[in-house]
Amino acid sequence: MIERRPFAGLGGADHGWLKAKHHFSFANYYDPQNMSWGSLRVWNDDEIAPQSGFPPHPHANMEIITYVRSGAITHQDSLGNQGRTEAGDVQVMSAGSGIRHAEYNLEPETTRIFQIWIEPNRTGGEPTWGAKPFPKSDRAGKFVTLASGIPGDEDALPIRTDARVVGATLKSGETAEYALGASRHGYLVPAAGAVEVNGVRLDARDGAAIKNEDVLRITALEDAEIVLVDAA
Repeated sequence: MIERRPFAGLGGADHGWLKAKHHFSFANYYDPQNMSWGSLRVWNDDEIAPQSGFPPHPHANMEIITYVRSGAITHQDSLGNQGRTEAGDVQVMSAGSGIRHAEYNLEPETTRIFQIWIEPNRTGGEPTWGAKPFPKSDRAGKFVTLASGIPGDEDALPIRTDARVVGATLKSGETAEYALGASRHGYLVPAAGAVEVNGVRLDARDGAAIKNEDVLRITALEDAEIVLVDAA
């Protein structure tokens, strides 16, 4: 089962400095029929204007993954962590028992991110933050694990949940496969380009909610950049 969720039909908000599209119910966009997909709770497609961003605010008991599509995001938090994450790279914040953070676009251009929230296996614990570069050349023609709480994924950024976030870049006509497993919840979004997933077409920034599919076969209809969450 693959349910296409067209970008044009997503909920959203325009705050001037922030243009957001929500794949799931979020903030003032409330959809009781679309609260989550397995343990995946939030997938926001955000465009942040230059020299603006999210001022300090709290989180708890959530794994928050930020995938930077273009530009860069600068992080600050109540633990004293600071960092700048550039396009193609990933940062992860395990909110644990509670943390305050700010995310700013200090660049002269618009920053575009996917912000993904996944529910943790357990509540509480010490909050943490980390970031890592993932060169797109390393993902050429194949999926690379970016963040994971699944044993064996030690090269990825750690998250405290039975899930992984993977990415791939495909040239037009190329195909990559991902073994999802029929019991898992997959959610796939092309950050750029059009693809076909087990025969279902997705255009850039469309979402696909996937269940009861053992293997995903993704073919690029044009040069594409793909992000996939594999969740319990």
